Amino acid sequence: MTLPMRLRAVSRSNSFGLLIAIALFVLGFHVFAHGFTSKVNIYSITRSIGIDGVIGMAMMTVLVTGGLNLALGAIGVCSAMGVGWALQTLGLPVAPSMLFGVVLGAALGAINGLIVVTTRLHSFVVTLATMSIFFGTMVLLSGSNGFNALPRELTGFGRMRLFGMVSPLLLVMFAVAAVLFYIYRYTAFGREMLAAGANPFAAKLSGLPVERLFIWCHALCGGIGAIAGVMASLRNGAIVPSMAGPLGADWLLPAFLAPVLGGTLLTGGAVSVLGAVLGTVFVEVITSGLYMLQIGEFWIQTALGLVLLGAILLERGRAALALARSTRR
Repeated sequence: MTLPMRLRAVSRSNSFGLLIAIALFVLGFHVFAHGFTSKVNIYSITRSIGIDGVIGMAMMTVLVTGGLNLALGAIGVCSAMGVGWALQTLGLPVAPSMLFGVVLGAALGAINGLIVVTTRLHSFVVTLATMSIFFGTMVLLSGSNGFNALPRELTGFGRMRLFGMVSPLLLVMFAVAAVLFYIYRYTAFGREMLAAGANPFAAKLSGLPVERLFIWCHALCGGIGAIAGVMASLRNGAIVPSMAGPLGADWLLPAFLAPVLGGTLLTGGAVSVLGAVLGTVFVEVITSGLYMLQIGEFWIQTALGLVLLGAILLERGRAALALARSTRR
């Protein structure tokens, strides 16, 4: 492919469009929203980008299969509570406690995947049920009591400001993005997950263990969701059952917005890690700017919902256009 053709392809990509939109909104809010580019607000934005970006990438790993994970928020909260229990009740060091939380999240995700492939029910139905089961079990075991005596190294990391205005949680998101990019781009395991999601029937005929790959996708989602849960607790300074809202529902909108805006197909088989990162930045810039313009919470949520709906309709339109072109050929 020649350089002009590559530049033309880049200019037509979701990522390029998001990058332009981000630049325009940042410029607009800088002019009209006083304090938007202040150090305090940049710190707040980067902290939210770090957490919501990891949430979006966790959902992306299940969207690969053409499925959903409505229990992502519940898994994240349960995993974070597991970390708090390991730290305060068992007295484990930070590293083993974090590992325990990630393993717990991956196990809960694998349970979702196992139920989906064995019952052949849609993941929407399965994860809608497990969302209540996971969250309810966690509340029952914990008695709705949180953990607020976190080690200083954790709370200090959560409050740290790099260059006086950047949250280190942003670096955690970049690390997760780098790992996922490597998996999907350079490993056979990642390519197999994409192939299984694009066409499960054809993948099975070619010898791929589709059911096992789907379980791994859900496990990966749960493990990354656990990381997001711990990151959210660092922002709050404590691990509490309500940090992701009732049943973890507060994570659902950011979980879908970032990957869908970034170009991940709801039908499965295609992801864009860079697009998910840029989608998160786009959403957080809009949200922060509207708050600083003193737009009501209701209107902000309405705007984000419209953005998600628009992204889904755009994806459907592109798919229909691509199908029409292939038919003509």
